[in-house]
Amino acid sequence: MFKRDKTPSETEWLVMEILWESGNPLTSLEIIKRLEGVKEMSPKTIRVLINRLSQKGIIDYTIDERDSRIYHYFAVKTREECLGEKSRRFADSYFAGDKTNALASLIQNCDLTDGQIKELEEILRKGKGSE
Repeated sequence: MFKRDKTPSETEWLVMEILWESGNPLTSLEIIKRLEGVKEMSPKTIRVLINRLSQKGIIDYTIDERDSRIYHYFAVKTREECLGEKSRRFADSYFAGDKTNALASLIQNCDLTDGQIKELEEILRKGKGSE
């Protein structure tokens, strides 16, 4: 059975970045204005993305007290939660859940600086200690 993805798509991620950066609830119009110039999308498309994010439970909304036609959207999941879910889904989809092979593939296909390598080594050391 096909399991529905509950993580933001690439274009939905753009909406999430706006909400995360804001830290405050935003109306669809405010989201549309902030996305101007970031990516060529129509207001209707952005509203569809907002609706999908709401259906996935990644964002929620409150209804404006003065105008019931206006919704104020806010992130339910943090960037870290979404990144974690995306990472797990990636490993499951492309590496049959083998996180070691997923990580190795990413590392082998990136040009890492010495600083980035040291940062990864530190992450691995901390991860090993938490078992």
